[in-house]
Amino acid sequence: MQRFDKLIIGIIVIMAAAIAAVNIIMLKAPQHTQPLYKVELNRIEQELKNGQTVTADSYPNIIGIYEYDGSEDFYSSDNEYVIRSVNGNTYRIEYTDKAVVKNSTLPVTVNSCMGGLCLFMLAVLLYIRKNIVKPFGKVSDLPYELAKGTLTTPIKENKGKYFGKLTWGLDMLRQELEQSRQRDLDRAKKEKTLLLSLSHDIKTPLSAVKLYSKALSKGLYPDAEKQREAAESINSKADEIEGYVAEMIGELNSDVLTFDFNNTEFYLADVISRISDYYRDKLSVLKIDFTVAEFGNCLISGDPDRLEEVLQNIIENAIKYGNGGNISIDFSDEENCRLITVSNSGCTLADTELNHIFDSFWRGSNTGSQPGSGLGLYICRQLMNGMGGDIFAQIDGGLMKVTVVCSKPQ
Repeated sequence: MQRFDKLIIGIIVIMAAAIAAVNIIMLKAPQHTQPLYKVELNRIEQELKNGQTVTADSYPNIIGIYEYDGSEDFYSSDNEYVIRSVNGNTYRIEYTDKAVVKNSTLPVTVNSCMGGLCLFMLAVLLYIRKNIVKPFGKVSDLPYELAKGTLTTPIKENKGKYFGKLTWGLDMLRQELEQSRQRDLDRAKKEKTLLLSLSHDIKTPLSAVKLYSKALSKGLYPDAEKQREAAESINSKADEIEGYVAEMIGELNSDVLTFDFNNTEFYLADVISRISDYYRDKLSVLKIDFTVAEFGNCLISGDPDRLEEVLQNIIENAIKYGNGGNISIDFSDEENCRLITVSNSGCTLADTELNHIFDSFWRGSNTGSQPGSGLGLYICRQLMNGMGGDIFAQIDGGLMKVTVVCSKPQ
């Protein structure tokens, strides 16, 4: 902010110096005069040669035009005059040699123009300062606060047309980070509570198993019936422990992530146009051929932002695990659904692994040294299920094809 204020002051000083320099140059420049009467005399002579009727009223520097009448007073006059002979007639043309200053209003005009330009630039700079620089200074620290996790209060909405959407988006990001942090804490608390509870519950049957097994090993039950009862007790307690373990596994296999949806109706072309604009530029830099087939626009049921996220995840996977040859998006219809298929060349995934690509934390044998968590396609499946759609994959002739099934409004 202070730097911009210094910039404004610097521009004002430069403009003032420029105006002063122009005025000095104009003051030192010689004032040229032009004897206009000579021009008028030549024009009068030419008009007389053409036989035109000439009067002194048409010329500001001409006093009178007189034709020789034979009198002796013809050549006497108190005014400056010239004698011209035209078409056999003699004329006395009286004139005044008063000089006319050229461009006498130039300094005023130049100063007015430069002063107006200076005021206009000052107004533009003040407008930029008020509507762009000052609001930007207020939001410039918000991403840093978000990254530290110290921004917990709602962000005040900016009513300006330049940063209104930015502050709104940052506040949405703040809310999402808070919700995500709270979900992580709740999940950690739930998992810890579950582990403590199960570990406590397992202790009792485990102790019984140890006692029965120790008694059997020391021969404390010589009676066969007692041995059979001890074995059945061990089996029962083992089943109880197995139930606790199954419960633990079930909890750990529950949904890793939760998502919010704003399901509505939207046009498919709006989502595809954003995807096409973004990846056409990105893939051209990577030298990957990218094609989007023509399609008929239609209404889709779901969340447009979530569908865009699904397509982005699929295309990013195609970039990471394809051979960099080509990526294409094709469309088809089936019953009351629109199918969007993203294909990429260079698929090296085994057919036996195809059924697992939508599992959480699963990574195929074709990942190599590529970084990743194994959640990309799992998230895609969760998002499509949340929008009432589906997703599936197939390998066809060396092409990896992931198809998104979008429902149309009923």
